[in-house]
Amino acid sequence: MEIRRNAFSLMIWMIVITLLISVTMSVYRTFADNQSKILGMVSLIPKGALQFKGISNFSDLLSVLGFYAANNVIYMMVLGSIFSIVQSSNILLKEEYNKTAEYLLTRPISRSEVFFSKVILLYLNIFLLNLVTSTAGFLCMELVKRNPFSISAFMVLCFYTFILNVLFGAIGLFLSTLVKRGKPITTQVIGLVLIFYFVFTISKITEGAADLGYLSPFRFADVNATSPYYRLNPWTLLYFLGLSSLLTGISYRIYRRKDIYT
Repeated sequence: MEIRRNAFSLMIWMIVITLLISVTMSVYRTFADNQSKILGMVSLIPKGALQFKGISNFSDLLSVLGFYAANNVIYMMVLGSIFSIVQSSNILLKEEYNKTAEYLLTRPISRSEVFFSKVILLYLNIFLLNLVTSTAGFLCMELVKRNPFSISAFMVLCFYTFILNVLFGAIGLFLSTLVKRGKPITTQVIGLVLIFYFVFTISKITEGAADLGYLSPFRFADVNATSPYYRLNPWTLLYFLGLSSLLTGISYRIYRRKDIYT
């Protein structure tokens, strides 16, 4: 039942992000054909204003992977995180504000079964969204590329995006368990994602605010995929998976003990 409830929403998000990626990548060859004119314009932009999109050198934009990272990861980093946090903040809470919690919890199932069945579905949906959109991105790059690109770097880039989305899913889950009376918190959690991204952006384009970026999860998702040293950082992996596991575990403990609004 939970799969059916969320299938339509998941499909819409997949379609929208896939279309955005496809439209953006369709202009890559035009961009490459006019590189001298475009790089002339890009050179007028402060370097810090481009670094937050993973561009360390202007020439990075000429490679298909660099172009993808600069223009499309924003869709999965921001839109994917919004999808994750909106779904996670509602997957438990909607039973309260829809007044179905009383019926659900009188069934011969425990709160633990309710919690983990919903959490498994949440993370499965995040995985499917990333799988479909990443596959779309790979196919688009294959269609428009002029030179080979690093598949391993692309996979690392996609994995960073995935664990970022998982973390925001865990944040939304945690926030939903703190709500005392059942009411949607969709607006608040979307605002939280945008605030984190704004903090990250400011930290990248303002030298004096560089340390501020460490307050945002976006800071730890490395998108500089064209770097020859681009690898999955073990400490970054520990940060994302450790914090996600911690927030999910705390959410479970709170949910088992909280008064459910019926």
